[in-house]
Amino acid sequence: MRPLIATIRLDHLRHNYQLARAAHGDKTLAVLKANGYGHGAARCGLALADIADGFAVACLEEALELRAAGIAKPILLLEGVFEAEELEAVDQHGLWMAVASEEQLRMVERANPSRPFNVWLMLDSGMHREGFLPENYHAAWHRLEASGKVGSITKMTHFARADEPEVPMTFAQLETFDAVVKGLPAGDESVANSAGILCHPRAQRNWGRVGIALYGVTPLPAGCGQGEALRPVMRFSSKVFGVRELAAGEPIGYGDNFVTERPTRVGLVACGYADGYPRRASTGSPVLIDGHRSRLIGRVSMDMLTVDLTDLPQAGVGSEVELWGEAVSVNEVAAHAGTIGYELLCNVKRAHFHYR
Repeated sequence: MRPLIATIRLDHLRHNYQLARAAHGDKTLAVLKANGYGHGAARCGLALADIADGFAVACLEEALELRAAGIAKPILLLEGVFEAEELEAVDQHGLWMAVASEEQLRMVERANPSRPFNVWLMLDSGMHREGFLPENYHAAWHRLEASGKVGSITKMTHFARADEPEVPMTFAQLETFDAVVKGLPAGDESVANSAGILCHPRAQRNWGRVGIALYGVTPLPAGCGQGEALRPVMRFSSKVFGVRELAAGEPIGYGDNFVTERPTRVGLVACGYADGYPRRASTGSPVLIDGHRSRLIGRVSMDMLTVDLTDLPQAGVGSEVELWGEAVSVNEVAAHAGTIGYELLCNVKRAHFHYR
């Protein structure tokens, strides 16, 4: 059996949720979109079902997977619905949904639900990705209220740069949000994502939305906020299954982009870009081999990568390699690949998932 394993620490998942909820100070949705950021949405949802206030996913298909797994807590569709026909399932399964466009608003107005919808009305406070512009927000609110199809409306927005604490845009978005919702009927509000929860106390409202931090990955710079208290949920590991000795001056892998500078012991590891390890990861990307830090050398292949065993004489065939996890941060690997930890976690596949 190929030795590529994603070990998922559900106790760490619970710890991270409880830390985020305490930091936010009120109800908090656990975001399980993209298959729980690659961790397994249903298994993560079940592990949190007794402590989470609710869950959030991107779309209807993801919500139905959670309902089929037996999760009865509220589930918010962060992207809302794409077709009017989906509203029947929203109604049947008691789902909550974002409304972020004129098209979605019209779908609600034309629907005939058996019970009022729970709607989260998105304000575009400056990110300019989705949501109603400030000058149109009140009208959208009143149309929902007048439709007779909606039981509650949560005011929401999304931050563009909350993971950059020194950038003033987050404060500007908060000011825009507060100014726009002023004068509307009192009700629940939601503005804080993971970075907002961990680093922006002014973003504390009725509902937080914890995403990447739930999985133990801080979206913030080192030493900022409460990110250091998170515990990584996924440990992505494999084993060395081949070793060779190369003299100085020998190329390794596709493209000859790495040439040995000294006699080098090379370990061949069962993991490649088809498994989710980034092809763009550069020589020097960190790995942990039998508990000792070493580095990636050469270009990542589809199914394999190569690591430096030269200074680890005890390492060889069968040695365990942590690609990321508790000792090697996924953010550190992502930085060497010119991307973010989110992408690496979401791309994991062909691994054997072990839950504990």
